[in-house]
Formats: sequence, structure tokens, C-alpha cells
Amino acid sequence: MNYSKFAVVGVGRYGHTIAKRLTEKGTQVFAFDPDEEKIESIKDEVSYAVTLDATDLRALRMQNLDELDAVVVAIGENFEATVLTCVHLIDLGVKRVIARASGDHQRLILEKIGVTEILTPEDEVANVVAEKLLNPNIVSFLQLPDEHEIAEIIAPKGVIGRTIEDIGFRNKYEMTLITIKRAYEVTKNGEDTTEEHIIGVPKSETPIKESDTLVVFGAAKSVQRFIEINESL
Repeated sequence: MNYSKFAVVGVGRYGHTIAKRLTEKGTQVFAFDPDEEKIESIKDEVSYAVTLDATDLRALRMQNLDELDAVVVAIGENFEATVLTCVHLIDLGVKRVIARASGDHQRLILEKIGVTEILTPEDEVANVVAEKLLNPNIVSFLQLPDEHEIAEIIAPKGVIGRTIEDIGFRNKYEMTLITIKRAYEVTKNGEDTTEEHIIGVPKSETPIKESDTLVVFGAAKSVQRFIEINESL
């Protein structure tokens, strides 16, 4: 798996759950929080935990965060600290900065400073966040019993231009393609925009396009295998 080292800044209940879930997935997790009690509560569950004020650029610089695959900023109520931390992480060259926001106003501010991946705890639980970190192709997923899931997957490069029959979802990957969400360029009120629409039940001769999102059902390991094989082509 390509993504194996993460940091979580802010290990309250939300950040703690993300860090724990990532560790369970076999990744290295680094936890940072200014509250010593929170660090004590998580130090045995992650690879590295340190009491640190993430708004202090000098303290962050000493952690070599640019060597990690992603940093999740899960600070709770102090949004000013979230913004300043994100600015520092971007300046330090962190590959992926993922931040928590509460509401559209905070989301807008984070987008303005250059954060493109934003978490809203109201509609993204920690397990989903961990899954998206480990599998960037997964847009969303619904976890089902017996380690099965329904997942929305950004079409991997290895299937683009191929038909459903040629890909062999069932025979080769033991998955079912439920439908395809396809992006269309449309003009509304004189402005060009992009809309996503379900194409219904896909036919065997339907080709996969670069802008497609595939909605699939199968075992979690089958979904992972499908992504890994077709992203490496």
C-alpha cells in the first residue's frame, strides 16, 4: 500500500478515533496535541505521540512532517488554531493537508488558504476518513457486515476506455458494478458547469470514462485489490 505514514494533530475524541483506526490498518501514526493528558491517553496506541502546540512553526518544523503521506488537522473548537496549523503545514510542504471544519463558513476559509480536503464530522465518521486516507480513489463507502462494503470509487487509470465486460468486475475481481456516476459539462444561465448524473444500470458494452465514479459492491479486500491492480497499470 502506498500510503503508510500519517500524523493526526489534535487527539480529542474525533482525532483519537482516526489515529486508532489508522493504526489498526497497519500504518505508522504520529499524534500531536498541546494537552499532555490526551497524549498520555493515546501514546500506547500510535507509533509516536508528543505534546506539541501545532501553531508553533518552529515546533512543527522539527517533526519532519513533509516526509509523511498526509497530516490530519482534527483540532476541535479552536478554529483559529486549525487555520494557523494548516498554513504552517502547507508552508512546510506537507503532501496532503486534511482539516476539520464545522459549517460552510469554516469550509470556505480553509479552501481560501489552500486546503482541498476538508472533514465535517457531522457527515464523515472517523472510519470513513481512515478509509479515504488509505485509499484516495474511494470517494465514500458504506460498511456492511462480514467485511463487505458499497464503495464509490474514482475510476482507476487502468480501466479508463475499457468496457464493463472487458474489465470483468464479477469474474476477475468478485465485485458487482451497481452503477456509474458520470460527469457532464452543461451550461446554466450562460455559465459552463459540471453535473454528475447516474447512468442507470450499466450495460456490458458501456465504456468507462476518466470522469466516472464507479459504485461497486463486494468484499473490502476485493475493492482494495481492484484499486491496487488498476492504479498500478
